[in-house]
Amino acid sequence: MKDCRFYIFLWLILVGSQLSLTRAATDEPTNSQGYNVLFIAIDDLNDWVGCLGGNPQAITPNFDRFAKHHAMIMNKAYCPSTVCGPTRSALLTGKHATNTGVYGNRQNLKDAPKANELETLPEYFGNRGYYTLSRGKIFHKHGDPNSPGGVDEGQWAFQEFVKARGSNGATLWEEKPALAGLKSGGSPFSWAAVKGPTEKTKDYSTCVWAANQFERDFDGKPFFMAVGISKPHLPWNVPQEFFDLYSLNEIEAAPFQRNDLDDIVRKDGKPIFKPTSRFLLADGNDMHRQANRAYLACVSYADHCLGVLFDSLEKSQYADNTIVMIWGDHGWHLSEKLHYGKTGLWEESARVPFLVNVPGVTPPNTQCDGVINLIDMYPTLLDLCGLPPNSNNDGRSFAQLLENPSMEWNFPTLTTYQFKNHSVTDGRYRYTWYGGRADGAEELYDHDTDPLEHLNLASNPKYKEVIARLQQHVPTHHEPNSPSNPHNALKNSKNQKRPKPK
Repeated sequence: MKDCRFYIFLWLILVGSQLSLTRAATDEPTNSQGYNVLFIAIDDLNDWVGCLGGNPQAITPNFDRFAKHHAMIMNKAYCPSTVCGPTRSALLTGKHATNTGVYGNRQNLKDAPKANELETLPEYFGNRGYYTLSRGKIFHKHGDPNSPGGVDEGQWAFQEFVKARGSNGATLWEEKPALAGLKSGGSPFSWAAVKGPTEKTKDYSTCVWAANQFERDFDGKPFFMAVGISKPHLPWNVPQEFFDLYSLNEIEAAPFQRNDLDDIVRKDGKPIFKPTSRFLLADGNDMHRQANRAYLACVSYADHCLGVLFDSLEKSQYADNTIVMIWGDHGWHLSEKLHYGKTGLWEESARVPFLVNVPGVTPPNTQCDGVINLIDMYPTLLDLCGLPPNSNNDGRSFAQLLENPSMEWNFPTLTTYQFKNHSVTDGRYRYTWYGGRADGAEELYDHDTDPLEHLNLASNPKYKEVIARLQQHVPTHHEPNSPSNPHNALKNSKNQKRPKPK
């Protein structure tokens, strides 16, 4: 009888081991919480959101309510690049541009030899037991004759992809359209109120679609749902009701200094930058307040759309087991540094809005000053959801920080714009090196004393040690530019470029 018990015990051990091996081989989710993921991208959003404090004029009740009752605000979150295509390629592949060669909007990661075989974030989840679905801009769009409609939107990365549709309706100019139709960079620098109903607009329709998904059961699988919001990307055309939230006479335009670029120089003392054409357009037409108001209207529109999604999640069966990450793909200047747009390597371009809720982990209504990068989302989500780490990831999981938001977390993090131009911040200092076009010119700012980055300290010998410390995090490997997409004839597909350094 004892021998029989022994063999039964041995058989149970062998069966248990086999089951463990089978589970490991399929890489099914192992987290005890059974987390789903709601992954929300917002195009060109900076910190002009009520709960983020970037502009006290911002009217964003849904963001504010979500932060108060559910989310942790990451005050020092940064992007891997300051233009749409490369920042999204980096965070979705988990690899910095210096390792893939995807530096600009014209470069599709599927054409990049060092990126086209990487398992993107949604693919990683989909290949390991999750049901993946998406609507709206997550990947950057590229022309592709082999894709549906001739457009590669990253639909290949999801098991279910729904093209975003909607119309803003006819425009209704409220003020003289001094800048309408004028083009500076890749997108028209223009804005208008529109007559069409909000319910028919693209972002609202996308959020209604996403809200309806919470009524599904996904065949018992956890889900990874990516939702892309297009506003406040240019042109700033949204329904009249959102312009009506802001009286033009009461708008306070963002402050700027007209000599702000004078101390950013080459080694021979020549200035690197000059005011952008968008800034000159707004400045010459006395339209700074109008432009600021239009951007705020778009932010309030995006907030309104997301309110539909937040309400639906809160009432759904998934409210207590869904991780929510809300992120902007890069910052945006509204006259600071004599610039309207992205693409700079200053704090206003590199810092992004980031809200996160991990049920049972993140304390709501909490501000966290830990330094993170959007490229860290990939390993963090794997960590939180119990999936095996991806050895190709360049980022660092900040799951530990989410559990303890007051802990010290100031690892220097990298932001790149085009070939060999890099900025590194540790949360206090920002060091920038222009190796691509400006002969190694440098910037250094101390955010404790100069949060708006008006005084470049790079030539001050007092800060040599700070520069030397941050220089250690500037990449030494620079993968050559990957091929530009030959089919990239999409409207507004060009990079939003600052004038080239002289």
